[in-house]
Amino acid sequence: MEQFPGMSRRAFASGSVLAAATFAWPALRAQSQPETRKITIAVAKKAAFYSLPLSISEQLGYFKAEGLDVVFSDHESGALALQALTARSADICSAGFEHIVHLQAAQQMYQSFVQLGRAPQIAFGVSTRNLPTYQSVADLRGKKVGVAALGSSSNLMASMVLAQGGLKATDVSFLEVGEVDGALAALRSGQVDAMSNTDPLMTMLEQKGEVKIISDARTLKGTTALFGGPMPAGCLFAPLEFIRKNPNTCQALANALVRGLKWLQTAGPGDIIKTVPENYLLGDRGLYIASFNKVRESISLDGVLADDAPRTAYKALSSFNDSIKNSKIDLVKTFTNEFAQRAKERFKA
Repeated sequence: MEQFPGMSRRAFASGSVLAAATFAWPALRAQSQPETRKITIAVAKKAAFYSLPLSISEQLGYFKAEGLDVVFSDHESGALALQALTARSADICSAGFEHIVHLQAAQQMYQSFVQLGRAPQIAFGVSTRNLPTYQSVADLRGKKVGVAALGSSSNLMASMVLAQGGLKATDVSFLEVGEVDGALAALRSGQVDAMSNTDPLMTMLEQKGEVKIISDARTLKGTTALFGGPMPAGCLFAPLEFIRKNPNTCQALANALVRGLKWLQTAGPGDIIKTVPENYLLGDRGLYIASFNKVRESISLDGVLADDAPRTAYKALSSFNDSIKNSKIDLVKTFTNEFAQRAKERFKA
């Protein structure tokens, strides 16, 4: 069994349970008032399914019910949302868990305190136009692969698919194509031979027969097959200093999000359609519902990060990033389940 820097499997598992004690959070009293009521959250694509729990909790008034005035700063990618957080124009970031690992490798301590997604919600497909006789990953050698952004989760997934098929990332050319219009144009014009991207784009391309999906991290089974374990995706994270100084605020955020996640457990597609803003539907309710059904099981049930998830992320990231591979990453410090666990008990999520 693979071990990670300075940590045994037993120590990791026990450490996650004791994370709150490690950081000595101030005691939280029942119904304590948030230290900071107005919170700015930098979000990677708020209209995307990746961020759906945020939109649900906002639309249903769950943040206000916790005494919070939440303002969202919407960005085209997780990298840009992260820039807003590190530049202190936002208090919290909603983006992929992998950013926290990158930050720690750069000696910056940030921590996830609520998980939104328990799978990356990304699919990898090959162009049926450019590669009509596709047989295996080996056919991608020398080809162009479109990703939402270079260095993004979609880029990481594409690299994993290639590695699993015996190719290196350098065996292909990665092109940054965005997530909707740019990606669609790149595929249809033949600029790329394969695509690693999110929904609703991939569901639409799949429905129209324009791509053949060869790896699917929109499902838990597909995620485990590709990454070898549970792969954490979207989460709320903040500087460790902010969390220490604002435990009641973080608890209020966790309460609102876990309440939203519980609502999502039983909500039907029609409920989602009625709740999210109209512009999220992209003018095609049928496509939106089909996409939601594809990613539904990837949405966290209770905001709690599985103990094995950070290890899976570290293993994947270190496979392609020497700075992470050569850093002593303390995975226990990348997350805490303290707040989500309390919220889970409160709302019986």
